[in-house]
Amino acid sequence: MLGVGAVVFREGSVLLIERGQPPLEGYWTLPGGMVEVGERLETAVAREVLEETGLHVRPTAVAEIFQRIMHDEDGRTEYHYVIIDYLCELEGGTLAAASDVADAAWVPVVELDKWKMAPGTPPVIARALELMK
Repeated sequence: MLGVGAVVFREGSVLLIERGQPPLEGYWTLPGGMVEVGERLETAVAREVLEETGLHVRPTAVAEIFQRIMHDEDGRTEYHYVIIDYLCELEGGTLAAASDVADAAWVPVVELDKWKMAPGTPPVIARALELMK
């Protein structure tokens, strides 16, 4: 399945959402979701961020492309996502958790290690920070 995510920075913080549904329910990660058939990647990431957080963003660069493969208790592949994460600029809106999101927050980058984050999220944030330099 093809998904997109957004890395959005503001004043030393990064935008994170707490997943409200499986997989990774209860973990904090980047906002994003599935690309709809016929939808451009950049359109999908902006739509997903708006649906999940109420914020308007503009994708500016690909930060990372990775696979998330998750297995069930019998070791069979339950989820296989290819996720394209975009570095995005904040354009407006009011932060509010919506859609399948339990919560949304601006998290100071220096405090990321204190949050229950989904595997793979911290390296994507680090890569996006490098791109901004």
